[in-house]
Amino acid sequence: MAKAMAASSKTEPLSVDRTAELDAFLIDLNHAAADVILPLFRADHGLENKAGPGAFDPVTLADKNAESAIRKLISEHYPDHGVIGEEWGEDRPDAEFVWVLDPVDGTRAFIAGLPVWTTLIGLRFQGQPVLGSIGQSFIGEIFIGHAGGSRLISPGGERVLKTRPCAGLAEAVIASTDASLFQGAQREAWNQVRAAARLARFGCDAYAYAMVALGTIDLVIETGLKSWDIDAAIPVLAGAGGMITDWSGQPVGQHGGKVAIAGDRRVLDEALVLLGPAA
Repeated sequence: MAKAMAASSKTEPLSVDRTAELDAFLIDLNHAAADVILPLFRADHGLENKAGPGAFDPVTLADKNAESAIRKLISEHYPDHGVIGEEWGEDRPDAEFVWVLDPVDGTRAFIAGLPVWTTLIGLRFQGQPVLGSIGQSFIGEIFIGHAGGSRLISPGGERVLKTRPCAGLAEAVIASTDASLFQGAQREAWNQVRAAARLARFGCDAYAYAMVALGTIDLVIETGLKSWDIDAAIPVLAGAGGMITDWSGQPVGQHGGKVAIAGDRRVLDEALVLLGPAA
């Protein structure tokens, strides 16, 4: 089994001052997205189906307009930065700084009125995720961080994020977006992880990643992720002491794929043994 890698595989390359500047801007981006999204939550959100006949891939005005608002602020403040977004594609994806956006991760939860959707905003520097946030604006939470540390900003103030110790799967609370996404060998591997764990929860999308950083969930297993699904979480987990790898224990590439997120290396290592045959 490959050695488990930390959530961020490289040391934070930015200066302290530049990191602080971009951190503050990231908070501004979250507020701009919230201003667009919240009036549409549990309201007329303009639902469309992006998929073909017989399938369902929802998108709403919240997704589209929030990404547009984020892009506008980036272009005004950092016109040389690139952007990769779920809704509006790529703009200078090879730039030194690239923002990776999923304005409403968990659109299905959003249209169901469930406050577990999030706004994911990540920043790459020279190709590596170095800063990120997982925002839940209805609750008023922003989980934000980098390799030097992560924190939760909420109506109750700020607190440091730190994953919790967990000796193994038998004691672990685990999560996944939807078990039906696992097929064939992946489904068999997931079933083994699920059988070994204490408790499993579903349907939280990236909010479950934030809960690993907060220390309430121990392991998240996903498949079929895109870059905008995971880039923002990598620095948040790194700063909280967590780990993100693919199912073979290697660093997650720029295209997502099969991902394991853990707060304790012992849980991750045990899960990777079971996930390995489907990696």
